[in-house]
Amino acid sequence: MSIQTILTWAVVIGVFLVTLKPLGTYMVRVFTFQPTILDRPLKPIENFIFRVIGVDRESSMSAKEYSLSLILTNFAWAVGAYILLRLQGQLPFNPQHFGAVNPQLAFNTATSFTTNTNWQAYAGESTMSYFSQFAVLSYLQFVTPATGGAAGIAFLRTLSGRKLGNFFVDLTLMTTRLLLPLSIIVTLILVAQGIPEALSPYLHVHSIVGQTQVVPRGPIASWEAIEHLGQNGGGYTNANSANPLESPTALTNVVLTIAMGLLPVAFFYAFGVITGRRRLGWTLIGVAGVLYLVMLALLYFPEAAGNPIINAIGLHTHANMVGKETRFGIGGTAIFSTSTMAFTTGSVASAHDSFLPISSIAFYMAMFLNMVFGGKGVGLLNMLMFVIITVFLIGLMVGRTPEFLGKKIEAKEVSLASVAFLIHPLLILAGTALAVATPAGMAGVFNPGPHGLSEIIYGFTSAAANNGSAFGGLGAALPFYEVALGIVVVIGRYASIIAMLFIGQSLLQKKAVPESAGTMHTDTVLFGGVLLGSIVILNALTFFPIMALGPIAEQYLMMAHHLF
Repeated sequence: MSIQTILTWAVVIGVFLVTLKPLGTYMVRVFTFQPTILDRPLKPIENFIFRVIGVDRESSMSAKEYSLSLILTNFAWAVGAYILLRLQGQLPFNPQHFGAVNPQLAFNTATSFTTNTNWQAYAGESTMSYFSQFAVLSYLQFVTPATGGAAGIAFLRTLSGRKLGNFFVDLTLMTTRLLLPLSIIVTLILVAQGIPEALSPYLHVHSIVGQTQVVPRGPIASWEAIEHLGQNGGGYTNANSANPLESPTALTNVVLTIAMGLLPVAFFYAFGVITGRRRLGWTLIGVAGVLYLVMLALLYFPEAAGNPIINAIGLHTHANMVGKETRFGIGGTAIFSTSTMAFTTGSVASAHDSFLPISSIAFYMAMFLNMVFGGKGVGLLNMLMFVIITVFLIGLMVGRTPEFLGKKIEAKEVSLASVAFLIHPLLILAGTALAVATPAGMAGVFNPGPHGLSEIIYGFTSAAANNGSAFGGLGAALPFYEVALGIVVVIGRYASIIAMLFIGQSLLQKKAVPESAGTMHTDTVLFGGVLLGSIVILNALTFFPIMALGPIAEQYLMMAHHLF
């Protein structure tokens, strides 16, 4: 392992550890309406917004009202985005004169960006005008991650004994107090590193071999900032963060990696602060952190060792650099890829399709679990879903009614948590089955054998987890995948959020149960180990069979010199 790799990893992980406490504490102060440093400049603006939409800062909704407000608002954004994409040719800021986006692609893009998935079945630099990029898609990259953050904050309030809150207030504060200030800071850093931020037409430059090359421009730096801070992942260009226009230096690679994890990690600490259970918060951080490091190791060490077939015939004894970012090496590429999957961002700085099959298991692992910190708010919701299921399983084993944060976990909470857990594999496995069983689905498979199956699994897993990245070998621009994946991202986004909001309301209405000698403490290393084991076992039982047919089979066949 090189010094560059060690330093890159140390800086990224070190920044997460240093910032999670102040940022998590700040988040709690913002959403419990305590004074903060940004009150003076931002509070008048927020109060004006609240007056216009007719809500009070400290008003509250029921779980049903909060869920309906969330869904209807997101539906309105999707419809508006669809219409604007269909009218692209008639709208301003279109110096390249791009025409209207076709109906299937407009539907896929609108639903994908509205659900914070940002799955892209198009090349941004040859499909989307400046207006579509900054006024439609970039707008969604602010408000849709704010939606997930708002849901997470609402659930945390209920766990602390407070009312659920108002969706529109939480949405506004998540945008004004977190996403906008951080985006301005990150944008300035990226511009200083040479990333374009302009509305001028594309450049036509003459290469040294006498040919003309078109160089895209646009508001790329601001796009990159919110793309990663909001765990959006949609690239301004088709090559995403592997394009030097989006990430030109080793510093930008580190900055974007850090930007992805700042808020998701801080959310876990905010849970401990707002509930008064800081030790439990650290326990959950520890569980997610262990899974993060396992993913990082699984990505780095096989790729650093190189392709075993090439090494065996003596042609190459170095790292497997095929499809990797040569400017950052295996170490820089591995931690970016680990972060983009763990935090469900979905941006790519390398071709995931080119990783060794054993390494690619880390990608699936992140999306199957969907709570290795995950997206801000939503990742914590998924972690707490596993906590509730684990507490229930422990209660079954010891013959005692399970408790969490002093509240009894009963049939309603377990049923809702089970629905939140099962909807995820249902979308992945049913979608994959439909694709392999129909000619329309198989038409998008360009690679035979287990690798082709892996690409289909990856596509539906990425959609269900609202990750948005792709293996690269699947024909996702076909109508079947544009529609099927568009449906999956919608269900995958909202089903678990709504279930967890109703769990929060149910727990809020329960009376606190005094601790006794038989109470299972959830803030210990023992519980953390049981939680980690439960997460691994539940997901292994669910996904191991299909993984055995995909990347695991491909790895074994590769060792026997069979390639796909």
